[in-house]
This record gives sequence, structure tokens and C-alpha cells, in this order.
Amino acid sequence: MSEIDARLEKLETTIAYQDETIEELNKAVTDLWRELEATRRDLSKLTDQLRVVEAHPALAPQDEPPPPHY
Repeated sequence: MSEIDARLEKLETTIAYQDETIEELNKAVTDLWRELEATRRDLSKLTDQLRVVEAHPALAPQDEPPPPHY
């Protein structure tokens, strides 16, 4: 095998490994993007719930009616 053939084979092998790595990284990025979107949706829901709670605050402890056993 000539030196050029050996170098060409090495380059082809390197490219094949790089293609595989790129595919794995693409899948990881896609999975993380989905997780990020789900987290954003959850955060938005929690923010909405917090706004509702803040708009209708609970009574202060001294203003709460006593429990039924009193």
C-alpha cells in the first residue's frame, strides 16, 4: 500500500468517526432542546400560578378564622 493510499484510508476512517460523532451530538442537542422547551412550558405555568396566588393573597394568620376545635 502506498503512502498516499494509507493517508487516504486514514482520512476516510477519521471522517467516518467524525460523522458518527456529529450524529450523536445532534441527537444530544435535540434531546436537550426538547427538555429545555418542556422546562420553559413548566416555568410559564408556574409563573401564571404565582401571579394568581399573588393577586389573591391568603389571609394573614391573625385574620384566619380559628380552627373548628376552638
